[in-house]
Amino acid sequence: MPFWMLMLVALLNHSSFKANKVLISLFAIDLGASPATIGVLYAMYSLFPALLSVSAGKVSDRFGFRVPVMASCSGVMLSLILPFFYPELAALFVTAAVAGTCNIFYVVAIQHAIGAYGEGPARTRNYSLFAVCVGISALVGPVVSGFAIDTIGHRAAFLVIAAFPAVTLLMLAMRSARPLRTRPHAEPPARGRVWDLLRNAPLRRVLVATALLETGMELFNFLMPIYGSAIGLSASEIGIVMGTFALAMLVVRTLMTRLVRRSGEAGVFGASMLVAAVACVAFPVVSGFVPLLLMSFLLGLGLGCGAPLSMTLSYNRSPSGRAGEAIGLRQTVNKTMETVAPAFFGFLSAAVGVAPVYWFGALALACGGMLMRSDARRGKP
Repeated sequence: MPFWMLMLVALLNHSSFKANKVLISLFAIDLGASPATIGVLYAMYSLFPALLSVSAGKVSDRFGFRVPVMASCSGVMLSLILPFFYPELAALFVTAAVAGTCNIFYVVAIQHAIGAYGEGPARTRNYSLFAVCVGISALVGPVVSGFAIDTIGHRAAFLVIAAFPAVTLLMLAMRSARPLRTRPHAEPPARGRVWDLLRNAPLRRVLVATALLETGMELFNFLMPIYGSAIGLSASEIGIVMGTFALAMLVVRTLMTRLVRRSGEAGVFGASMLVAAVACVAFPVVSGFVPLLLMSFLLGLGLGCGAPLSMTLSYNRSPSGRAGEAIGLRQTVNKTMETVAPAFFGFLSAAVGVAPVYWFGALALACGGMLMRSDARRGKP
């Protein structure tokens, strides 16, 4: 399978998932759900993936890319059709749980496949290109979701979003089952326990920073629809604000390879998290549409480099033959934070308001930034 097709699959599937999460949040608000309920609903996307991510990595190590991705697309597509027929809050919980569980097998498989396409600078470049596609999808998904809601309503919008994984499924089904042209590890696949990966100190530091980074990502993805609705923004305006965040991520990811060449993966990772921390401090101070666009852009610049660099560092620091498992472990960390953070943020925002939640996220991002900056200094001769 050519590399450009991997990027097309990433664009379609990530657009669907980003649009899905925005649509469910706004539909839940329309059904009268409280912020605490929406936080629990958001957490359902990651509850089961947190338990299955390492297993998804083992599936990727064994079966490659095509089989887990096709199975994932089938499950996500069916989950998105459900709210059209049953427009109730309970159906949204089922959709979130099923879509999140199926999506993790796609996420681990594609990250493993991209990492195997090259080594050294080529791997960083490939993950950067993947991150650009993800950034485009984060721009496309919320905007499509917002305009679909305003144009045809919440229920029909689910059918629009379900078309994305359907196209991916059709595209992969029409291709032959030839394996990806990747560069395998020099040594045969290793066998070991997850604990052996956690004993790897450089990998462990990346996982800690990834967890703190994910706190910032979930802070924006979860709170922005709630905050936007509270200050009177329309669904389209909320989608545009979230799209601006994605546009900033896209901009910084196009420059990421150049930045890494100058400062290294860990150095850029740490600096970007510190920029995001500054944006989180300022975010709840503004309330207008245009100021929110500016703050979202700044936050996107800060968070944009984090995900691709954590993928690169996780792959580079994994034992030979266990890259898929290491990426799965990274996803376990991500999904655990995606499970805990929205529920925690939902209850906290209901109790004390939005501003303290953003400031808590700023503290977490600052800690992660300092950890990776220290890691970068440790790696210098």
